[in-house]
Amino acid sequence: MKKTLSILSLLCASLLMTAPLASIAQTTTGQPATTKKVVKKKVTKKNTGKKALPAVEADDGEDEGTPDIKTSVAIDYNCELGNKLTIYRNAEDAKHIALRWGKTLHRLTKVVTTTGADRFENRKYGLVWIGIPAKGMLLDSKQGHQLANECKSPEQTGSSAVAPAASLIAEPAHG
Repeated sequence: MKKTLSILSLLCASLLMTAPLASIAQTTTGQPATTKKVVKKKVTKKNTGKKALPAVEADDGEDEGTPDIKTSVAIDYNCELGNKLTIYRNAEDAKHIALRWGKTLHRLTKVVTTTGADRFENRKYGLVWIGIPAKGMLLDSKQGHQLANECKSPEQTGSSAVAPAASLIAEPAHG
């Protein structure tokens, strides 16, 4: 009898060491530990070290590839701290813009907002462009910080409609 009990206890100990946590919870409570699918936590060579996106936000490949800007209208933005970027809009495709940040051209996809602001994202690179009538800002959603703020086009600054103040002051006539 002692021999059987010791064999059973060794067998149980070895099973407990190798059993997954979900199995342990199931054997102790009698019910499954969770109802989550293991598929979300599956690690492959492609996504090693990255967080898995929920199925709703799966990347559909729209953000990939170099955007075609041949027929687009370019708008240059000057931002604080001397940053500059260019937005390319195509009248035939209101769902996408191209954004030149540094020397790289990225394709961003429109995201519907409740505020009415223009929001475009490229999930692959973590870029988010938010445009409101007064200004725009470029965010890095992966790092969680601003890349450029107070970005204004010439139309937003009014520089094309207003002459510099110095040119409005008339020189006194010398006689």
